[in-house]
Amino acid sequence: MFKRLQQKWKVSKGRLILVLLTFALGGSLCGYTGRKLLDFLEMDKGAIWLILYILFITILWPVVVILVSIPLGQFRFFKKYLVRVFSRISGHIPPKETLLSTINIAIFASGAGSNTKKIIEELPGLFAKKNKTLTVQVTALITDNPSAGVLDIAQEHNIPAEIIKLKNKDQDYQGEGYLSLLRKHSIDFIVLAGYLKKIPVAVIKAYPKKIVNIHPSLLPAYGGGGMYGMRVHEAVLAAGETQSGISIHEVDEIYDHGQIIFRAACPVYLTDTASSLADKIRELEHAHYAEVIAEILSSIKERRA
Repeated sequence: MFKRLQQKWKVSKGRLILVLLTFALGGSLCGYTGRKLLDFLEMDKGAIWLILYILFITILWPVVVILVSIPLGQFRFFKKYLVRVFSRISGHIPPKETLLSTINIAIFASGAGSNTKKIIEELPGLFAKKNKTLTVQVTALITDNPSAGVLDIAQEHNIPAEIIKLKNKDQDYQGEGYLSLLRKHSIDFIVLAGYLKKIPVAVIKAYPKKIVNIHPSLLPAYGGGGMYGMRVHEAVLAAGETQSGISIHEVDEIYDHGQIIFRAACPVYLTDTASSLADKIRELEHAHYAEVIAEILSSIKERRA
């Protein structure tokens, strides 16, 4: 039952607990207030008392639940929830698939997950500063590596993790395999954070301009198939470059080819090693990736395209 509610409301396990707690506290407080009002009227319990009690709690419930939701951090959820309830009562029901109160993000990652951790912890707060009507949350982690450290991060934050496996070494992941998982978690936006497999065309078509990646160089230099991690830093050093950096870009059918959204640079010194350069690049990633994602998502409207 709880899993069905989580999928229906598109919330994480932790947030589901807060939503249910808000319902419980709001209902209890509403019932208590209704009884106190009737006690004030000094009415004997009977049919009239019951009718008035039902009327009181019906009127009080939306107000009480909204008030309880504020300190529990669930105001936006219940605001949207009550709008939908009143829409049903009035007979004007917007199509369910067009309503969007929370932007659900899937992170694709293959490694230790330092960027994933930053995004999970910082993105909701950064986004809240830019958009007051929607919320954003990471609702799924997808990886190709069953031993990836990022799985521990997902578990720590109660985020469902999915592992996609190849049928054989020479066969790329099938687009439908990805899409079924994305539909399962009602994903609106995809973030690649150290994901080493090429995203299938079917997924790119299903999420146009809604997939972003971060690359550890100043694209278009040192990008493309096979250029990731230390390979990039070693190539930068071997070429004698005086600067490197990060590039955040949209994902298309070609490795590291989509439109560049943001770049940040750092100096490369003669004393740098691949490891020291990697540390500089990681600092840039942590400083900018979540912020840029929040900026991209801030343009998303309350209704799905």
